[in-house]
Amino acid sequence: MYRFSIDKEDWILRFSPNIQVPKDVQLTIVNWIIQLGNLLPSYAHGQSFLIKSEEEGIIVFNVEKVPSLILTVSNIIPKEKCFHQKGKLINHWKW
Repeated sequence: MYRFSIDKEDWILRFSPNIQVPKDVQLTIVNWIIQLGNLLPSYAHGQSFLIKSEEEGIIVFNVEKVPSLILTVSNIIPKEKCFHQKGKLINHWKW
C-alpha cells in the first residue's frame, strides 16, 4: 500500500490481494499514478480506468472515494493475454 497527495487530498494506492505484483512493478505503477496527478480527482466513486504498458500489459484500476480516496490495482493482464476486436474478428493486441 502506498500513500500520496494530490491537491491536498490524501490518496491510497493498493494492490488487490488476488494478484502478485513484484515490488519493482509496484514502484513503477506508483510513478505512473503520480504522473497522472490532477486527472485522478475527476474520476467518480466506482469508476475504473486502465493503463496500457508495453512492459506489463494492461493494468486495471478501480476508484473509491467513500470513505477514503483509494485506487486499487484490481488486475494486471499480461500482453500475451490481451486481444483486440475489430469488426467480427478478434486478434492478439499488437503493441
